Amino acid sequence: MPSQLIEKYFRTNSLPHIWCPGCGNGIVLRAIVKAIDNIGIDQNNVCVVSGIGCSSRASGYLDFNTVHTTHGRALAFATGIKLANPNLHVIVITGDGDCAAIGGNHLIHAARRNIDITTIVFNNNIYGMTGGQYSPTTPTGDKGTTAPYGNIDANFDLCELAKAAGATYVSRSTVYGANMIIKQVEAGIKNRGFSFIETLTTCPTYYGRKNKKGDPVDLIRHLKEISVNKTEYEKLPEEKRMGKIVIGELYRGERPEYTDEYIKIIESFKGEI
Repeated sequence: MPSQLIEKYFRTNSLPHIWCPGCGNGIVLRAIVKAIDNIGIDQNNVCVVSGIGCSSRASGYLDFNTVHTTHGRALAFATGIKLANPNLHVIVITGDGDCAAIGGNHLIHAARRNIDITTIVFNNNIYGMTGGQYSPTTPTGDKGTTAPYGNIDANFDLCELAKAAGATYVSRSTVYGANMIIKQVEAGIKNRGFSFIETLTTCPTYYGRKNKKGDPVDLIRHLKEISVNKTEYEKLPEEKRMGKIVIGELYRGERPEYTDEYIKIIESFKGEI
């Protein structure tokens, strides 16, 4: 099956990929194409949009309609693509720095509009491609090249941000649980509205090394140890919740979808033009 997925969904002439040994991005990317394959979507009806960063290189490896855009602007480009062709399944691949720092405003407004875009964040807690600077999700106290003595900023909870801004599907998973990523991407694509899926991944080259967190296996094991499914988390006493990350489907709601409402406006004026 893995080789069949590669032959069908990847531009094999662009491989091998550039990601470092032990990077978790390949696990997430495989989960995305597996989810698409499970749903059975025609490749010609999928458009994958990415910005700049380690994870954003993924669009170049995938054999769909793809757009590799500027830093932080993936959701802005994706919004235009979705409005131009509402029948497309638009998927945004982005990193924590790409979507939460320079692209944070686009994230908020895409969620606010509830436009039918599935956004998948590869969150490795650091700027990996540009040299290991700390990002909006770097845990407080952890180090980066721009925080050699430890990050003093409070880190974003991206899922809470997306939910508060208006996303109608919000979930979180880790590269330890690849099958959970697959199910969440499937649910996100099927949701008629803005879907936000955060996947916690590993960066041994910068985040792991700078914070002395061990090798790639140690990093994945750490994700396993600190993550708790939402249903289990809600049963934990307050003192045992400290330091835990909640995974699973975190929110699902219903609101009018943006392109549907836009088309209604166009239809209402057809007789007057």
